[in-house]
This record gives sequence, C-alpha cells and structure tokens, in this order.
Amino acid sequence: MGTRLGALTLAVVTVAAGITVAPGWAAAEDTPAPVVVDHWFTTSDGVQLQTTLTTTGTSTGAVEAKPTVVEFSPYGNNSQTLEVGPDYNYLLVQIRGTGGSDGSFDALGPKSQSDVVEVLEWACTQPFSDGRLALNGFSASAIVLYNSWHQELPCVKAAILRSGTHELYRDLLVPGGLMNLVPGAGVISLIGAPALLQGVERLQRNPASSLDVIGGLFTSGVNAGLAHPSLDAWWAERGWRGDANDIPVLMINGFYDVESRGAFQGYRALRADGAHLLMEGGHDGVPVGTDGGAAEAAAWLDHFVRGEANGIESQPRVSLTLAKGDRPSYLKGEHVTVRGTDWPLPGTEWTELAFAPGRALALTPPTTRGTASYVTVPSLPTMTDVPNIALIDAGAAGALPLLSQTTLASIDGVTGLTYTTGALDADVDLAGPVALDLNLSTTTPGSGIWAVLSDVAPDGTSSPLTVGRLNTNYPGVVPGKSMTDSQGRIVQPYGDYSHTSPATPLQFRRYQVELWPVGNRFEKGHRIRIQIVGTSLASPLALPAIHNLRIGGADGARLRVPVLPGSDLGSALTP
Repeated sequence: MGTRLGALTLAVVTVAAGITVAPGWAAAEDTPAPVVVDHWFTTSDGVQLQTTLTTTGTSTGAVEAKPTVVEFSPYGNNSQTLEVGPDYNYLLVQIRGTGGSDGSFDALGPKSQSDVVEVLEWACTQPFSDGRLALNGFSASAIVLYNSWHQELPCVKAAILRSGTHELYRDLLVPGGLMNLVPGAGVISLIGAPALLQGVERLQRNPASSLDVIGGLFTSGVNAGLAHPSLDAWWAERGWRGDANDIPVLMINGFYDVESRGAFQGYRALRADGAHLLMEGGHDGVPVGTDGGAAEAAAWLDHFVRGEANGIESQPRVSLTLAKGDRPSYLKGEHVTVRGTDWPLPGTEWTELAFAPGRALALTPPTTRGTASYVTVPSLPTMTDVPNIALIDAGAAGALPLLSQTTLASIDGVTGLTYTTGALDADVDLAGPVALDLNLSTTTPGSGIWAVLSDVAPDGTSSPLTVGRLNTNYPGVVPGKSMTDSQGRIVQPYGDYSHTSPATPLQFRRYQVELWPVGNRFEKGHRIRIQIVGTSLASPLALPAIHNLRIGGADGARLRVPVLPGSDLGSALTP
C-alpha cells in the first residue's frame, strides 16, 4: 500500500505566527497554536498525493493524536468544507491529478477510489491520529466517497456527506440520458484552475507529472462529455457499487440542489447502517432560520467518533425543510419542517393527476382520448432548469429573475404544454419523488422530454420546484430498482440508460419520466402545475422535434405526486 511516515516530506506551518518551522511533527511555538502540516503520500502505484493536516498543537507545539476527519478534494489548497473544533484534526487529501497532487485524474474512478483506502490505512496509524477517523465530503469530495463505499474503509467511525451523487451519470452529468453541460463544464474548470495555479511547484518537483495532470483532465472531460453517452461500464465505476461497511452517515442537502437526488438515494442505500437525512441546504443555499446542518454535523461526529452521549442517534432519522411556494422566500425563512423515520416519509400517498381538456390536471382522467402537440424549442434555464439555476444563484439568495412559465408557452401547443390544477381549498404538503407517465411520439429520435413542476400563486406567479428529464432514446425502466407505491404504480422510475432504443418517428410509445423529489407546501389558494417544454439551454442544442402526447383514456398522460400524511390533495381539489 502507500508509503509510510519515514518516506514523507513534512513541512509544518504555524498559521497564527505566519512562520515556517523545521520539518517534523512539532511546531516551534511554546503555546498552543493552530498548525498546518503539508506532506506527500505515495500510493502503491507511485503517485504522490498532497495532503494537509490542520490541527491545534499542544503547549509545546507538538501535534497531538486526535480523532481525525479526512476529506478527499479535487479543488486544491484550502478546499476543506467542514470546520471542526479543537477535539479533532483535519486531513485534506488532494485527489490524484488535481491541485498539487501528481498523476492523472480519472473522474473519481477506480484509481481515486483505491487511493481513498490507502490513505485511510496510512492515516489511521499516524502520530496525528488516535485510530478514530471520520469522513467528510461536499459535492465532489462526497462523490468520491459514494463511489468508494464498496471497499472496506478502515478505521472510519462516521461520515458526513453533503450534496454529492449516488450515481454520477443519472444524478448530475447525464440525468435522464440528457447531457448536463453547466455542472460538467463548471466542475472541470473548478478542478483545472487550482491544478494550474499549483502547477509551478509541480513543475519544480516532478515535471513529468504535469503532462499526466493535463492529460487526465482532458481525458475525463472527453469521457464524461462525449465518449460515453450511455450508462456503460465506465459510468458504473463512477457510481454506487454497494456497501462494504457499517458506517453511520449523515446526509445533508436541499431540495433545490443540483445534486439533490444523490442524498435521497444515498440515504436509502445506507439507512440500515443508521444513516440520517437532513434537507437544510447544499449548493442551493442555506435558508434563514436553519444552520444548514452545522449543529447536527458536529453532534454526529461527537457521538459516533468520540462517544459523546448527546442523543443525536435518537433524533428523527429524516428531517425535511419544505419551501412554501418558491425558492427566494424559502431562502429568506419562509419554510416548514417535517420529520419522520424514513424516506419517503411513512404514510406518503401518491395522488394521480390526469392531463385533461382545457389544460387541466384532474383527479379523474377524461374518457375521451385526444392528443396535444408542441415543438421542442430550447427553454430558458432560469425558468425550467431548477437545479442548475439554484447552483448558479446560490450566493444571490434566489435573486436571479424567474420568467413566468406562461410566458414561454404563451402560444399554447407551440413551445410547450401547460397543465394546472384548480385552486386548493387547503394547504397540501408534497415531499417525495414525482413520476410523469406519458404516451408520446416524436419526429426526431433523441429529442428530450423536459417537465417542470411548479407552484402557482393566486396572482398567477408560477415558481418552478423540480424538474424531470428524459432522452426519447431511453424509454425503458428497470422495474426492480424503481420505487412503487401501495398500489404497485411506479412513482420513481429507474431509467434504463444502458443502451439506446431510438424512437420510430411519429410512433407513440410509453415514457416514464423521473422528476427529482419535490419538497413544498402548496398553500391554500395555490395551484399545482406541470409544464412540458424543450430541453434547457444548459443541455446541448439538438434538432427541434414535434412531440405529440396522448390525453385521456387508459393510456393518457398523468402525473403522480407524493402527498404527506395530514394532507389530502383529493379533498383540497374537490369542489
């Protein structure tokens, strides 16, 4: 495995004093001070990884053995995403081919995953560790951990995973078989920038590795963006492959997050190990009135790593902070929290709403069959691409202008189709995955189905909540991995993206579209809306297509929405 302490190059920096002291495990100060220890870990295949230990020294400046939180990041120096107290050390590991580390980036694939195990084995026995490790990850640093969970992770007592994907293909980069350009390009840029900035030191230390780093970033971009459009073996190596551990994990995310699906799926995969799910914000921003999970994260580590009896394990396993109509007001503190013992919350019932004449969503499907058509003109992301806009707008607290959905589809049947319920007679809480069941024909194989679920206020303002995406080349689902309700209906279709099945032009066939989980209280007087439009401009441009939907009858379009216990959508819609 990796090289042990004797082969490490150490440089201890006393942060408070701003001075560099001699190599070793002790700082020169006589009083406790935060210290940073940079060193190189050599993997079993000879690649040097830059690691940084942040700690609080003893009165003599020595590094004390403590429980150590480990994070594997591709974002270079100072990319630690969790603040810990003086009871912990923190080890930041720069993933191979990123930041200051050598080697070739493999898009969080098998080499990066092997590095995770090797570093943990090494860290467990180092002087800075007391043998108790914890894992922390946010986004990419969480993704590499999800990808590594099929391996035994030594000495790890607990983990905190914020955002991140359970499956990189379907949860972020190619949801529904449609390439998601914005986060893909953004991630490569965010990884490439620190690798470039730290490249001078790399050139001085190991010139040959610079070519490996550049080549790895280029190859990863090509593989993720062009070479693997279907969910093949390359993607399977960058997703969930099982649980070889018994580690309690706290998942933290938000319903509007660009990687929101990952937390829900990760919780379901790890709930037998005592996982908790806290929906209080991720990339999408932390709502006023919450701390984004900071207190629960601290308590989680204190209990499962240090053995503190603080009762965190007895708290409700699932806590959901729901919006009350739109993201801007949610971020400003207009939200409601519901809790339960599992995800979806026990007692959740899916209500089916049928597409009906007059562009209505109705409890009873119309008996008369018909069709409705639209042209798949690319749609504006600010209106239809909820996850990507929440990512871009995270620092602006929902300030980006949202265009009215009716604006885009103002010529009904041309650029989209809009179906809306009547006004609700009571508040209705929806939380859970949403399914759109369509019989649809297209003129252009490979066209995209793009569905937006919204809350419509009494003044007509329509605020997008979540989105469903599906490439018409992928009509299949995997029944054994799809979630069904008490009536056996699929309420979270698990799409089969392993191979394409291009549509025959103008021939109807069934598509089951997964909308990522919604978390919203539709207040009295509000309405529920679904709009079918062209793919977001955040996806690659494609040739326009004409889509035809069946309306009415046994095979007419319908939407299944998750209604929480205590709410009754049927009654709220009954005159």
